[in-house]
Amino acid sequence: MGVIVTLNHTIDQDTAELLVTEFGHNVQRVSENDVDIDASADVDAEETLKPRPPVVTIMGHVDHGKTSLLDALRGTDVVRGEAGGITQHIGAYQIKTKSGDLVTFLDTPGHEAFTEMRMRGANVTDIVILVVAGDDGLMPQTIEAINHTKAAGVPMIVAITKSDKPEFNPQKIRERLLEHEIIVEAMSGDVQDVEVSAKSGAGLQELIDKILLQAELLELRANPDRAAEATVIEAKLDKGKGPLATVLVNRGTLKVGDILVVGTQSGRVRAMLDDKGRQVKAAGPAMPVEVLGIGGVPMAGDTLTVVESEARAREVAAFRHEQATAKRTTSAPASLENMFSALAAKQAVIEYPIVVKADVQGSVEAIVNALNRLSNDEIKLKVLASGVGAITESDVNLAAASGAPIVGFNVRPNAKAREIVERFKVRMKYFDVIYHLTDDIAKEMAGVWGPERIETVVGRAEVKEVFNAGKHDKAAGLLVLEGFIKKGLYARLTRQDVIVSKTHIKSLRRFKDDVAEVRAGLECGVVLQDTNDIKAGDTLEVFEVEMRDRTL
Repeated sequence: MGVIVTLNHTIDQDTAELLVTEFGHNVQRVSENDVDIDASADVDAEETLKPRPPVVTIMGHVDHGKTSLLDALRGTDVVRGEAGGITQHIGAYQIKTKSGDLVTFLDTPGHEAFTEMRMRGANVTDIVILVVAGDDGLMPQTIEAINHTKAAGVPMIVAITKSDKPEFNPQKIRERLLEHEIIVEAMSGDVQDVEVSAKSGAGLQELIDKILLQAELLELRANPDRAAEATVIEAKLDKGKGPLATVLVNRGTLKVGDILVVGTQSGRVRAMLDDKGRQVKAAGPAMPVEVLGIGGVPMAGDTLTVVESEARAREVAAFRHEQATAKRTTSAPASLENMFSALAAKQAVIEYPIVVKADVQGSVEAIVNALNRLSNDEIKLKVLASGVGAITESDVNLAAASGAPIVGFNVRPNAKAREIVERFKVRMKYFDVIYHLTDDIAKEMAGVWGPERIETVVGRAEVKEVFNAGKHDKAAGLLVLEGFIKKGLYARLTRQDVIVSKTHIKSLRRFKDDVAEVRAGLECGVVLQDTNDIKAGDTLEVFEVEMRDRTL
């Protein structure tokens, strides 16, 4: 055809088509988009569908007792360790009822910044339990949850909690729900409601019965005998295990060894853990599991698809990666008007740079979204970098170069990063409740600076062993690495630079004697207030807190 090419040249589609037909073969043209997996075309046949457990999401306002209710349903106690009563990580749990039925619960955090996640969360949900405190009434987030549920078209059960309190007034809540067009059965409507107490356990069985009844009406079915498809609920980076994703299987059965694509990442299922941390070999529809073996941290809300080969997985992941990059890099066309308006805008707006690190992907996303909402016409908040895991040297270098503070949410800097922080005097801010974080940044952006909370780390120690002390407490045998440890000081327990709990030192002993303080190089035993999640190898950081008035 007069075209000179070598093995490495690419030829256009038309030439290729001519060549192939020349050699007597048939051609089928595919577009780039055919590389991606299209799940909408792949519908399961009616006879392959089998009943599956319902997926129930618990929604409601902060402090209305969502987690307590979930714990009462699970019959366990996870409640005590949470900061300000906010569930920071979306938890997914599967419980077996007395009748032997399985129910999967998703616990959504009640903070408005998690709205984005809840909007996604509502799509995997079959039933929503709206938790309203019977002594408190409807709150902004309760109303928000109602709107989400309506938008998702999901049936709702209202759980009026705290029925053991003297101020409990369920009738008032039923009347207030009428304003939002939610008519409970008692008022001749079609929404079920239950009065429960997570404390005394009253009404829990009735709630489970109503969930099962609602699930029966929905006739939930999925095909378990096919390649799995699942939705990512939460993802994080674990120092020992690598990227971890909590997924909820939508259809099919996910097995160890399956090759998968999730968002722009690909990988193979190395291991799966259920909500109790036990290893499982296979997970069927509506079962939540934590998956190990993905190449990177996926985004919450991504779809996980099992594919036939590693080559296919890599191809799809690479294609999606290109798409995402193209989407990021295409900006407004460079016209003169755009340039001038950008220049004019640049002069007027002050930029407030910030670096964000958190312990899980969901929190990062929620924090960045909440912070972006703080920008106004005069001051624009710019998130330079955000990510999952401990604060590293590159984060500190970036912050130092751009004069930005680093915001750590449930994470701490590693040893190398701490040195650079000291050297460059980078401002660090640590939080464990999202609305404290947004309030603080909003005040700083507005120039309304309250007193600054200054933490001075006075000592660090490593947990060598853990003993039982008394009925409920655990004592930790420590080796003090630097500084000193004093009784009554604030302390935080970190595991691989991610904060496990904030507490303070309840008692301090050396051998059999109570002592006031222990210095570096010595061993001692401590009991920490309100925490029992201690493991050998954890680090204990002891600090003093001083409130100092800020000056400009």
